[in-house]
Amino acid sequence: MFNTRLTCAIASAVALCLASAATAQVDVAIHYLKQVVDAPPTLSNLDPIPEDLGIRGAELGAQENNTTGKFLGQTYSLIVTEVFEGEDFAEAARAALAETDLLVLDAPTAQLLAAADLPEAKAALLFNAGAADVALRDETCRARVLHALPSYAMKADALMQFFVTRRWDEIALIAGERPEDQAWAETLERSARKFGLKFGARKTWAFDADMRRNAAQEVPLFTQDLGDYDVLLVADAADDFARYISYNTWRPRPVAGSEGLRAVTWHRVVEQWGAAQLQSRFTKLADRPMLDRDYAAWAAVRAIGEAVTRTGAADAETLRSFMLSDAFELAGFKGSPLTFRTWNGQLRQPIPLVHERALVAQAPLEGFLHQRNELDTLGLDQPESGCTAFEN
Repeated sequence: MFNTRLTCAIASAVALCLASAATAQVDVAIHYLKQVVDAPPTLSNLDPIPEDLGIRGAELGAQENNTTGKFLGQTYSLIVTEVFEGEDFAEAARAALAETDLLVLDAPTAQLLAAADLPEAKAALLFNAGAADVALRDETCRARVLHALPSYAMKADALMQFFVTRRWDEIALIAGERPEDQAWAETLERSARKFGLKFGARKTWAFDADMRRNAAQEVPLFTQDLGDYDVLLVADAADDFARYISYNTWRPRPVAGSEGLRAVTWHRVVEQWGAAQLQSRFTKLADRPMLDRDYAAWAAVRAIGEAVTRTGAADAETLRSFMLSDAFELAGFKGSPLTFRTWNGQLRQPIPLVHERALVAQAPLEGFLHQRNELDTLGLDQPESGCTAFEN
């Protein structure tokens, strides 16, 4: 009885202290704006893209913000807008900015830049939760955009660190025809050169046959002239043909990239560092596993909540300044605190390397050192980035 009363008394005192720390009620409105993109036709529909992809991550982040915020006089509201094909994303962003200066954008690069370049966005804070293009962290960066989603370069570097560790020095590549496939392939090649690996043959996948029936005949012939290599990279951003490459290659070699060993933002096989609890909360909410864009949206909303908690403010300028300072950290359930790079707004974060049933490794791998932060061995480091918008 005594222990119960003491525990209650301590809990009440903590709650009172937290409540008194808040100088006033703070209402935080966050607008999640999603461009709905029709998925391109693929050879298989075994893994359909969830219609609520990203949205559920933002919802979980808002729930967790409110759990903490109720002790501090902070209330978080999440507004969700979906923009469909043929609708104007920039106009939707303008309408959202009329309600709040805190936006989480899940959209391709063109729509993201259209929103960021609006006059109304000059004093806002925008989070990129849907575009992995390296250029957005490089020469086409925007000062008001912070990136919760890892770039293609971060994922490519994570794979190359693993290859270096395993001494898989010779690499071959198969890439799809789509622009996203080619962009992913070029990023992989740049990353390989960065880590001193040798890039051998590169072929473009241009089959229109039904690989569900013909993979065992077509893939060995297609890969026969790739020469010898230690690992075969596959660049297939739409998840179209990559699944048919493994175990069908002419040479028995590991497959990585879009199939086999994959670099991901998040995956259900990540269980350490409290990740299993985050997975459980998300599954309870969404009735499915958390995916990359769910995690990015969750991290963006949680970053807002963390900054509001630490500053007691809710305006975009104060929050942005704090997030880009050394004082900001976000517990991201990845084993290291997440912080924002001051030169391009990218959220530093470890990158899990997984296959469908297990976590293989998590980058940065042991031995890859950096004078400032080992997470900066993934993606564009400050000397590599052409972003100048954050210098002002």
